[in-house]
Amino acid sequence: MKISYFKFSFQENKRKRSVVFIILLIGFIIFSYSGCADQSVKPKVISIKTSELADQESFDSKVVFSDSGIVKAILRAGHIAVYSSRNETLLDNGITVDFYDKDGNHTSTLIADRGKVDDITLDLYAFGNVVAKSDSGVILKTEELKWINAKRKIVTDKYVEITSSTEEIRGYGLESDQSLKDYVIFRVSGRIETKQ
Repeated sequence: MKISYFKFSFQENKRKRSVVFIILLIGFIIFSYSGCADQSVKPKVISIKTSELADQESFDSKVVFSDSGIVKAILRAGHIAVYSSRNETLLDNGITVDFYDKDGNHTSTLIADRGKVDDITLDLYAFGNVVAKSDSGVILKTEELKWINAKRKIVTDKYVEITSSTEEIRGYGLESDQSLKDYVIFRVSGRIETKQ
């Protein structure tokens, strides 16, 4: 009798395990298909105006500004984005501009964090840690300035520091030729030192 009870019990457990396995398998199949049947993943639609997108982009680029075959300036930038609808070109990732006189001789170099070019006038605006250095050794430091292409002049209304071998001048507002030889600071502040 013990043997028959044992066989009965063993077969009973085998049936229970088979039934549990089949129920779990059916439940898994139903769960898998029911989760995907009615739900679909829809991508999020983002509205972007085409005027906000650059028409052209370039990286580690060089742009030459010239007139009648004579180079006025050479611009290098880490990233350039042209926006035709706004008539402007944005510059970032560091910019360097080399300026040349009317005979094509190098006069000065400007370095800044970022900038922009007015595509109609070709005026250049420089922003962030702006440093201009002339070939004669004059150094201009400011946070923002504008190079007027038609006049080959540099202007700003921001705080400026000018250092040369003979003087150190600080103030607000500046107008200068691009070679930093003839400049005017409008509101001089601080100390003016003349070195002899």
